Order: sequence, then structure tokens, then C-alpha cells
Amino acid sequence: MPLLRDADLTNAFDHASRTYDRMTSSSPGYHAHLLRSARRLRLPAAGAGLSVLDLGCGTGASTEALLRAAPLATLRGVDASAGMLARAQLKNWPPRVSFVHAAVERMPQAERPGSYDAVFAAYLFRNVSDPDQTLGLVHRLLRPGGRLAIHEYALSGRALHRFLWTTVMRGFVRPWARLNGDSPLYAHLHQSVLDFDTATEFSERIRRAGFTRVRCLPQPGWQTGITHTFVAQRQ
Repeated sequence: MPLLRDADLTNAFDHASRTYDRMTSSSPGYHAHLLRSARRLRLPAAGAGLSVLDLGCGTGASTEALLRAAPLATLRGVDASAGMLARAQLKNWPPRVSFVHAAVERMPQAERPGSYDAVFAAYLFRNVSDPDQTLGLVHRLLRPGGRLAIHEYALSGRALHRFLWTTVMRGFVRPWARLNGDSPLYAHLHQSVLDFDTATEFSERIRRAGFTRVRCLPQPGWQTGITHTFVAQRQ
């Protein structure tokens, strides 16, 4: 099936926003894995005085993970879906957390280079039209020495992990999506993982964008070989 892009994908997320937290919370380890990835940023002194950008923040689950990992940091969440952001803004946040409704690709137009000490992106890069361009924009937004953590479905390349991903999607996620009228979005999410870079390929893509100290770290449990944290640094 063709993947959803741009306005079609944003509209699908808007529609699914009312049940998105319920779906993700039913996935074993979902929030624990986000927290693990956020902590892998290894922000000093719990993030005191640091500015952290949460790209593709959705309903704020990734922002919550960042707040736990760096409770003293200033956090800004950005997402293209107004529906997802509306859900995020209903949650109880400290004053140093803010949200912006914007497509990721347009972020640098409103931000000066080197605006952030760290960037976190969860489940974003499969859903942008040009991952290389987006990595370049992230590189521009980070200060020299700034840290990047990407939490993403990027399969190991082994047939077992492709089979497991498809089994979970067909056996649970997509039937649930049909019941809630969100089949287009979850069909897209299923296929986008199969079509995306392997973990090794995505690591190389990050290096080509100019990042150093690139590492690919696994997640535990059933998502081993399916979900990874990619950490890197801007020189």
C-alpha cells in the first residue's frame, strides 16, 4: 500500500488522537522504552539550564519521558497534528514545558541555528518525506556538542523481526484500528516500518548527516530487534 504523507498523514493522526494514548499504553514496555531512550541522552545535572526539543511529540508521551529523564530542562514539543497536540496540552505540565503546532520541516524557519542543547525524536523519521533533510535540520538546530536521541522502529534486518512485527500488527493493532475507524493510519504505520531503513542503514544515514559518536542501542523485551535508540552528537 502507498504510505500516507504530509496532509493525509496529519489528518490521520488528528482522527486517531482521541484513542492514541489508549492504544500505545496497551503495548508492553511502550512508556518504559521511551524513558530508556530519553535517559540515553545522558543530559548532565538532570538537564539544569538546558533547552531540549521534542520533535514529533504527539500526545506528549515522549515529553513526559524527557521530563522524567531531565526534570530541570526547558522542553519544547513540536508536532504537525493539531489533534495530537490538543491531547498533549490537556496534561499537567510545569511552566518550562511548551508546545508548538508546526511541521518538523518548518521548524528551522522560526529558530536560530544552535538553539537547542539536545533533540529527541520518537517515531518521527519513518513519517517524514525526506529523512535526510530532517536530519540536516536537526543538525542545524543543535548547538556544537549537542546531543541527539532518536527512538524509532528500525528492524534489525533479520526475517524473524519482520515476521514478529507483522504478526503483532495483523493480530492485534490493525483489528483494533478497524474497530476505532483508524485503519488508514495503522496500515501506514505497519508498512512504514517494513519499508524503513534497517537499524544499520539508519545509523549510516545519521553519520552522513554530519553527526559523530553514532550508536544504535536495542530495547528490551518483544521489541528487541524492532525498536532501537540511536544516539549521536553534533561536533
